Amino acid sequence: MQFKYPELFWALFLLLIPIFIHLFQLRRFKKTPFTNVKFLKKVVSESRQSNTLKKWLLLFTRMLLLAAFIFAFAQPFFAKKSALKKKETVIYLDDSFSMQLKEDGTTLLANAVQELLKNLPKTERFSLFTNSKIYRNTYLQDIKNELLAIRSNNKQLKLNEIYLKAKTLFSSDNATEKNLIVLSDFQNLMASNEMDSITNVNSYWVPLNIDETNNVSIDSAFVESETLENMNLVVSLSVTGTTENIPVSLFNGEKLVAKTSASFDKSKKGTANFSIAKGDAFNGKIEISDSGLAYDNLLYFTIGKKEKIKVLSIGESQNNFLGRIFTKDEFIYTSTELKSLNYSNISSQHLIILNNLQQIPTSLVTSLKAFTDEGGHLTVIPARNIDLNSYALLTSNYASTTLQEKIGSEREITNISFSHPLYQNVFEKNVTNFQYPKVSEYYKVKTNAATALAYPTNEPFLIGNTFFFLFTASLSVQNSNFINSPIVVPTFYNMAVGSLKLPPLYSVLGQPISIDISTSLGQDDILKLKKDNYEFIPQQQSFSNKVSLSFDESIQEDGSYGIQQNEKNIKHISFNYNRNESNLTYINTEEQKIASISSSIPSLFETIEKDNSITELWKWFVILALVLLFLEVLIQKYLK
Repeated sequence: MQFKYPELFWALFLLLIPIFIHLFQLRRFKKTPFTNVKFLKKVVSESRQSNTLKKWLLLFTRMLLLAAFIFAFAQPFFAKKSALKKKETVIYLDDSFSMQLKEDGTTLLANAVQELLKNLPKTERFSLFTNSKIYRNTYLQDIKNELLAIRSNNKQLKLNEIYLKAKTLFSSDNATEKNLIVLSDFQNLMASNEMDSITNVNSYWVPLNIDETNNVSIDSAFVESETLENMNLVVSLSVTGTTENIPVSLFNGEKLVAKTSASFDKSKKGTANFSIAKGDAFNGKIEISDSGLAYDNLLYFTIGKKEKIKVLSIGESQNNFLGRIFTKDEFIYTSTELKSLNYSNISSQHLIILNNLQQIPTSLVTSLKAFTDEGGHLTVIPARNIDLNSYALLTSNYASTTLQEKIGSEREITNISFSHPLYQNVFEKNVTNFQYPKVSEYYKVKTNAATALAYPTNEPFLIGNTFFFLFTASLSVQNSNFINSPIVVPTFYNMAVGSLKLPPLYSVLGQPISIDISTSLGQDDILKLKKDNYEFIPQQQSFSNKVSLSFDESIQEDGSYGIQQNEKNIKHISFNYNRNESNLTYINTEEQKIASISSSIPSLFETIEKDNSITELWKWFVILALVLLFLEVLIQKYLK
């Protein structure tokens, strides 16, 4: 038993009062005449015994009565130790896309909000956070409208991130009772290898799931093949549940242009194929109708008029292997000898290749430096015998690179840096049985640039970063068979493609991307993105012949956006949500040991309320006092 006001027990000294009254009470005797005195002795004896019993009964009754009132005012109660502590409650509400699943026509997220509004104590402060919002130290009434307006989004915190964020919302007071409530469907996507648990915090998990999950997702789309007139667009879909087939619609803007059906195999995968005419821009939208998650029922893509990349080769014109790589359908390829070079054409190019020059004139070095400063890309292929000093004037501007003495020994090119930007997505796996090309002689190099290709001794054959590449050996047929190797095509092709980053079919929101727009901006001119009434100014860098746009996590909504210059659309770009949450697999919450599991939000708050309940006893002591008072009246009345 515990007491709210134990200091009132000093009043128990008041019990001495009835003791003093009963022990020292003065009695006045009254004379009573008797007609016969022979019974006097017997009457006096009986009166003394009766009065003594009555006196002690009254004494004990009054002492108990007074003690009962004192105990009642001290307010006794039964409770656990945790119930007496000050409470801090932090709630995590999962508002990711996976909470769009519906139960009885209402999404899991909406159900969770309604249950919180019903069960959260309206007079207690708490903190609540979602994947994108934080409500700190507030009351339910203050954020009721905000909770009702919460919509699912493309952000998802992992469990360790949830605990780290919750830690910042708790106070540093160790005397308070801290409760963390996690409301989520607990997708496998949330699992984390390392859990930074919070000490002195009671964790409660409420898995929000439905019995049957059925969802069809548009996973991706890509152009599989092209003809002179058409492109074959392949749409990949996946299903969770028992759906056998589903209609798939293709829109150009808001106009329906084609419709087909996708069937699913045993691996729950399906495809749909569409033929799109080449030529005009196509602002595509692929749509399905599915009762599961809503966010993965749409996929936006853009097929614009393909810009050709301008490539200029300066040097040896006899070796035409570059002309076979840079075909007319994708590139505007020009080859010129140094003596015939028109310097005014340099600034309009995207990639310039110095091919087999023995010496680089100072004027060309100056022009190329200005060209790369304006966003141009440069590749240098040395001749077998070069003027090291003239090369150093150029290459020293890029990653402190200088060619040194020539090594006259044969080397195979065996080491490929598969993580280098040139070779990303080129190889399905690391190649070990490659038919390695070789060189007869090469130059040593001193550089801070990354190595893309190397000899067995790890000496570089090809170095480079994003806009500058240098071979350390001549690619002439007298010195190397590299131009006959299969790797020559992706090497030079990716160099050229990287010089003008054309918008992809679509991009995934949250993943960084950079694209180049072939346009020139005025002094105060900018490019902006627009979709309906939403406008956004991306990070941009203006060059003489292009503008580079960079996107990170600033755009939050999927769709097809127009890139505008002077309020006119010059190109379109599409963004889609990541499809990770379409995989409806969940953590086995029963196996974890860091939190208590509740089957529903109401049962959770019932458990917390029970753990924090206080059984007050003062009413029983008041009733006892009244009973004792009534007992005293009976003693006074009936005991003579």
